Amino acid sequence: MPLVSVVLTLIVVGVLLWLINTYIPMAASIKQILNIVVVVAVVIWLLYGFGVLGHSGEIRLPEVR
Repeated sequence: MPLVSVVLTLIVVGVLLWLINTYIPMAASIKQILNIVVVVAVVIWLLYGFGVLGHSGEIRLPEVR
């Protein structure tokens, strides 16, 4: 996964989340839940993208030699 693609995706997700938090009126608790869900989804996506998580859920750590 190219680094430019990762950075651009993180910027787009961040701007969209900021726009939702700023311009869509909703309760603070719902905003907090939305923020947590988006952050967890992005972290899982990054772990898949960098190969730490496999598609069957196993965790692969790099070998240290």
